[in-house]
Amino acid sequence: MSALIVSSPIAMARDTKHMLPLASAMQSADFKTKLDPSIQLYFGNQKHGQVTKQLLEGVVTNKKTNAVGKTDEAACQWALLSALISLQDRAKKEGGNAIVNIHSYYKKNEVNSPSEFECHAGGIMAGVALKGDIVKLK
Repeated sequence: MSALIVSSPIAMARDTKHMLPLASAMQSADFKTKLDPSIQLYFGNQKHGQVTKQLLEGVVTNKKTNAVGKTDEAACQWALLSALISLQDRAKKEGGNAIVNIHSYYKKNEVNSPSEFECHAGGIMAGVALKGDIVKLK
């Protein structure tokens, strides 16, 4: 009696970390038409108006998007847009008019930058996690 042993290497899913520019994403037509201009967004330590009321601190959103057939950058921008819309929806619900101190929070790793966001992309999914404070500005 003989036994056949088949071995196959375990395929590791791709998880490429990208630090991408916020400016190019925020200038795209999708961002300009889908984000609510009445809820201001301030990344990292960007200057903003006087906070009159701190509503919620450390609000986290974690969004994924289908990356099939997209470049990593395009998929990451879609995930970023989804995360920002989620933060804006929460701000509206809480009565805020801004989200300040927005920073990347992928796998609870904080990257605080006014010019870049962190995204992880694989063969089928891309994801962005953000953390920020919902406030009412003067």
